[in-house]
Amino acid sequence: MKIKKIAITIGDPAGIGPEIVLKAVMSHEIAGICEPLIVGDRAVIEEAIDKLGIPAGIRDLELIDADSIRDRNFQKNRPTAEGGKACVSYIKKVVELALNKSIDAVVTAPISKEALKMAGLKWPGHTEMLAELTNTKNFAMMFYSDKLKVILVTIHTALKNVPEMIKKEKVLKTIMLAKKSCDMLDIKNPRIAVSGLNPHAGESGIFGDEEIKEIIPAIEETQKMGIPVLGPYPADALFHKAYNGEFDIIVCMYHDQGLTPFKMVAFEKGVNMTVGLPIIRTSPDHGTAYDIAWKGIANPASIIEAIKLAARVKI
Repeated sequence: MKIKKIAITIGDPAGIGPEIVLKAVMSHEIAGICEPLIVGDRAVIEEAIDKLGIPAGIRDLELIDADSIRDRNFQKNRPTAEGGKACVSYIKKVVELALNKSIDAVVTAPISKEALKMAGLKWPGHTEMLAELTNTKNFAMMFYSDKLKVILVTIHTALKNVPEMIKKEKVLKTIMLAKKSCDMLDIKNPRIAVSGLNPHAGESGIFGDEEIKEIIPAIEETQKMGIPVLGPYPADALFHKAYNGEFDIIVCMYHDQGLTPFKMVAFEKGVNMTVGLPIIRTSPDHGTAYDIAWKGIANPASIIEAIKLAARVKI
């Protein structure tokens, strides 16, 4: 089997990205499973190697220097406009490499939504940025672990906006992307479950009618397509069923509905994969962790799992 060349961005330079990326590429866990290419700023990487005592030399690494930050005295441990601009330059570079087939997959270290905003950039996060840069209209965030897999109908939006965003077509497309996720993971005959939006999945309309008007029609239509999907199930019991192996993936209606139980069971090793893109992209399922950044104590487990997953999946 071909060893994939995987480009790994260092994320927000002020956060834990540089540290966890260096620890990951030096790890025995990814040795031999891929050819890693770090995309970031040479000054940041050199500073991380020196300050954090990571046993790597710059000549030991395959590195693309984005040349966004040239001074080692950049601001650390907080969001900045400089950091926001830098991490976008890394992302644009890896997308270019992936689209022209110079690399096989992309892994992105954490960025800060606040830093993006400070830099005057419009994207609320990686997912929307990658979708626009690849001209992708139909995409979703899927979160992977050995014990639980979830995919989101709505992503980064205020909770008050969610009910009006739960439409049949959007739920239907997410169910189809759940099936695509299982195909990418080589899960044969997947068991897909759909969560309700309301308590008790609406209780036949007593607690809300989104299930009746939008979610059930989407499930029925995808069932007619031959997609093995069931629901909607009350969310309070569904995650326990999936955790115990009754389902392979859950279609969740909003961010915290899916991410709260997921992070409960896979906080250190959870992986985010954007499904629907023309490229393979994974990332660790955590943030920039400014409070512990540049102290040499960040755990690289999640980004190691992200690299392993990127090496494994296929489009």
